[in-house]
Amino acid sequence: MNGVLLVLVVLVIVALGVVMYAALRASDRRKAASLEDAKADARRVIERLGGQVINLSGTDEASKQALADASERYTAAGSQIEQANTAKQALLAKESALEGLYYVRAARVAMGMDPGPELETLAGQRSAGTVTEDRKVEFEGREIEASPAPSERTPNYYPGGQVAGRPVPAGWYSEPWWKPALVAGAWGLGSVLLFDALFSGMHGSGYEQGFAQGYDQGFDQGQGGDFGGDAGGWDGGGSDWGGGDFGDFGGF
Repeated sequence: MNGVLLVLVVLVIVALGVVMYAALRASDRRKAASLEDAKADARRVIERLGGQVINLSGTDEASKQALADASERYTAAGSQIEQANTAKQALLAKESALEGLYYVRAARVAMGMDPGPELETLAGQRSAGTVTEDRKVEFEGREIEASPAPSERTPNYYPGGQVAGRPVPAGWYSEPWWKPALVAGAWGLGSVLLFDALFSGMHGSGYEQGFAQGYDQGFDQGQGGDFGGDAGGWDGGGSDWGGGDFGDFGGF
């Protein structure tokens, strides 16, 4: 009798082992399929960006800067997809490429061309809103401008999204003042004054009801796992701001 029980126990253990092994294999296959699907989706967007970067040439400062940013995102996305080992990492590569396509779209607008089809929304972009009116403020001894349209005074485009947990509206700016925070992952104390002066009360932006609203939206995005999504993988490349132009921002 004891021998029969022992055999039954062994058979149960073996059966459980087989079931667990089959479940693990099925899970691995699902993960592999998900990764391949995510990589294919990302490569589709990256290839589309690459074609635009190769075939377009800027005709003014705004379009040239936007295409330079698009090229930077193309390089970053290519590097990210080659190193992607999970579907989430592949998604970050796709986000980088999508950012690049937004820069391409901006360059086409700056050159008076058809911007092309609508693009997928970037992480954090909707809550950040857009620049809907011209603003000019004095900040730390310099004039900073924001505008819904490109001009000689506002040649730097940003597609909108979360930067270091704070919404930066899509629009054209006199300088890419958000880039130091994009790299450092944090804003300096003076940034509160800059955000308040540039965006507070601006219809259609993430600060329509004031700075506190924008701060709360950034906090909610961070808590929800969307924080930093649009800046993921930014490698700090690009010589257009690597010099002393941003030295005065210090804490940024």
